[in-house]
Amino acid sequence: MLDSAMAALASLADPSLLIMLLIGTVAGLIMGLIPGLGGTGAVAILLPITFGMEPPQALALLIGALAVVHTSDTVSAVLLGAPGSASASVTMLDGYSMAKKGQAARALTLAFLSSMAGGIIGAVGLTLAIPLARPLVLSFASPELFMLTVLGVSLAAVLSRGNIIKGVSAGLLGLILGMVGTSPTTAEERFTFGSLFLGDGLSLVAVALGIFGLAEIASRASQRRGQKQTISLGGGWGQGIREWLTHWTQVIRGALIGIWAGVLPGVGATAGTWMAYGQAVATAKDKRQFGKGDPRGIVGPESANNSVEAGDLIPTLLFGIPGGVPSAMLLGMLLTYGIQPGPSIITEHLDLMYLIVWSFAIASILGALLCFLSVKQLAKLTKVPFAVLAAGLVAIMLLGSFQEGGQLGDLWIMIVLGAFGWLLKSTGFPRAPFLIGFVLAIPLERYYFLTDSLYEGFDWMARPGVMVFLAILILPMIWAFIKFIRARRHTNLDDGHRDEQPEDDEAPLKNSTWSLTASSIFFVAFAAALISSASFSPEARLVPQLVSTGGLIFSGILLFIEIRRRLHDGTPKADETLAEKAEEGILGTQTAKAGWTLDAKFALKTFLWMTGFLALTAAFGYLIAVTIFIPAFLLIVARARLKVAIIYTGVLYIVLLALPSLLPIDLPQGWLNTLV
Repeated sequence: MLDSAMAALASLADPSLLIMLLIGTVAGLIMGLIPGLGGTGAVAILLPITFGMEPPQALALLIGALAVVHTSDTVSAVLLGAPGSASASVTMLDGYSMAKKGQAARALTLAFLSSMAGGIIGAVGLTLAIPLARPLVLSFASPELFMLTVLGVSLAAVLSRGNIIKGVSAGLLGLILGMVGTSPTTAEERFTFGSLFLGDGLSLVAVALGIFGLAEIASRASQRRGQKQTISLGGGWGQGIREWLTHWTQVIRGALIGIWAGVLPGVGATAGTWMAYGQAVATAKDKRQFGKGDPRGIVGPESANNSVEAGDLIPTLLFGIPGGVPSAMLLGMLLTYGIQPGPSIITEHLDLMYLIVWSFAIASILGALLCFLSVKQLAKLTKVPFAVLAAGLVAIMLLGSFQEGGQLGDLWIMIVLGAFGWLLKSTGFPRAPFLIGFVLAIPLERYYFLTDSLYEGFDWMARPGVMVFLAILILPMIWAFIKFIRARRHTNLDDGHRDEQPEDDEAPLKNSTWSLTASSIFFVAFAAALISSASFSPEARLVPQLVSTGGLIFSGILLFIEIRRRLHDGTPKADETLAEKAEEGILGTQTAKAGWTLDAKFALKTFLWMTGFLALTAAFGYLIAVTIFIPAFLLIVARARLKVAIIYTGVLYIVLLALPSLLPIDLPQGWLNTLV
């Protein structure tokens, strides 16, 4: 094992690996600054670029980005009071307070050093997990692996922020979508409706980029203004270092909490940072300065949000169960390379495991160093309106999705799923269980039938490992039920620190007509899957029908709640944000019609623009489509200046023209090119 660790470290002497690690680190720092992208956006955008690379180079690129994305999201949180990600909102409480007092440098020093320490401690945790978990993982047979896949989807749904019923419904729908294509047991085509294109199933990149990437762009493209505040770093670098050293116990505690939050599927960096902040407040003797510039409110959460990503890799690599969305995409990349996470990765690819560990640790140090050196330049990116960034991001994401299968059909599916992802996000449905369900659909079915063929009846459930996983599966549900009962009994009592949780501003259409529409779509989709699966052979339809039936029950409950709310409340939440948007200058003087919100209207327009771009690509090819779409989007939607549009388009065109000669990337060729 030590030999593998040293061999992995020696492999980093390869210049190509170091360059990929550096590129990934820089890309992660930049994407961490852009609101809404975070680790998910970083992996989603970089993932298509890795196709054609060797696994070590691809892992160095992705891990480099993943390790530092929470390091740079602190910059805007501290300097501008606008966090680059939800997890950085915790740091904003005390960090922005320090900045307003002219001590931004002190806050950033605490944050960068804590992020670096959190990344290193997370890498150490991942290292220790390998020898400790190795005998356990190698003892797993198909019953334990089947239970792990069930556990992955269930915990992601149950532990996700928000409504549990919505989380379970999203996870089950992800499972159904993952079953599109050929059955792993009978080689029978399911849910393809005779389409050869769907016979191979849906592309993971298209699903991930659509549900998260395009949905995020649609919900934020209305932001035509960047941050206006002037940047003032102030002094305090040395003071920050001295204070950080005095709070080293908070750093370690925060990192350990982050690792634990990462191991649990669906918890994620946001919950991990709030847990770290909560323990810092709970264990402090003097709590009066929290929220007013207390260094303890920075070091713990910042240490936690970096270690979460390392903790997330433990179940992903050792058990094949992704803890979050970035790790789900990483898992998909490994499967693309024929690397099966779980017992086989330990026996056959131990060097890759340690390469990930070393890459994570080195990127954490490199990321903090780069942040110290370039904090002023990084902060300027937050002044760029998201609508301007959106034009280039759409072009990059669609090109990325094309690389996996080389088919335009993946791009159409991506746009459709993007619209669905926007609906999920806007109405409060957690999207992580959906993607985790999609990734685990085939392993779940494969391990179930393998278990069924090896054991009589339910004998496999008597195995100790299976019983432990059953307990882990059931206990959170019981705990959630107890919390629900307690909340019903104490609705009028003081909730203490609960008020410190961020408001759910990510779901502006929650409890509106749109959430009723989303619930109806879920119900109809499960009903259609149940009816369609009736024509499959007994083995091919068993799991789809079980999942569809469960989905019908949960989505039916959801639909009943939504209808009852409509009948009792009468007035949906639509148009509540109209005045706020108008005040912010978003959408200018446009007015919303009855039944529409500005968010929904603008999202629809954004998806129509994307559809137009794809239609141009199908007709004339990618390069011509870019030269038409980018300037038109910048001038009409982002309202950018003509000079900006010309330079932007020119630079992007040159980069796209050069890409095929630099990287193994193909540009989509249109119908017109086939005639020439």
